[in-house]
Amino acid sequence: MAKESMKARERKRIKMAAQYAEKRAELTKILKSTDDSEEMQEAKWDAMMALQKLPANSAKVRVHNRCGLTGRPRGYMRQFGISRVTFREMALNGKIPGVKKASW
Repeated sequence: MAKESMKARERKRIKMAAQYAEKRAELTKILKSTDDSEEMQEAKWDAMMALQKLPANSAKVRVHNRCGLTGRPRGYMRQFGISRVTFREMALNGKIPGVKKASW
């Protein structure tokens, strides 16, 4: 079971990533522009500086997938939204239909 503080930190990161997603997309669009004029070079520099000033936890890559039931960060199964350990326990108890125990 994950600590409540770790779960809260993840919720904060998800919220922050959603809040800054549009601004981050605008700045990266400027940075990826192929125009090499002098004005555009200055705009790219300003965009890079603005992007660095955004909070680090506002980046989408900082968000970790966690099990919806236990909060476990490893062995996450994206299709079910739970960890492999929880999936196995639920499958053994018959809570996930269509799953048969093969050789685990």
